[in-house]
Order: sequence, then C-alpha cells, then structure tokens
Amino acid sequence: MAEYEKRVREQLDINGCSFKRHGKGDHDVWFSPINNHTFPVDSEIKSRHMANKIMKQAGIEYHF
Repeated sequence: MAEYEKRVREQLDINGCSFKRHGKGDHDVWFSPINNHTFPVDSEIKSRHMANKIMKQAGIEYHF
C-alpha cells in the first residue's frame, strides 16, 4: 500500500501552504493561501483518495 504523506506535504509546500499547528489525534492543521482556508492533514495518508481530498481542500489542482 502506497503512503502519500511525504508527497502530499511536498505539494503543499510547493503551492505555498504552511503548517499552522498540531491538531487533535494524529492530524496537523495547515493553511492554504490559495483559498484562504485551514484544513487537516493526517499523519498517515495511505490512500490516493485521501491524498486527493487534501489537495482539493487546499485548492490545489494536483491529482495523485
């Protein structure tokens, strides 16, 4: 099973998103300047669908 954490975080950095704080459980909270929203990023992203959901929440036009 592919793990997407590193690739997702790389895309977030490339697109100007920034880590804001640690959230509840194993989630971190990130901020996207693209759509001016905060969104959760799980520390273990094991599915392509979850990785793409995070990209969508960040307003990034990138698909895994």
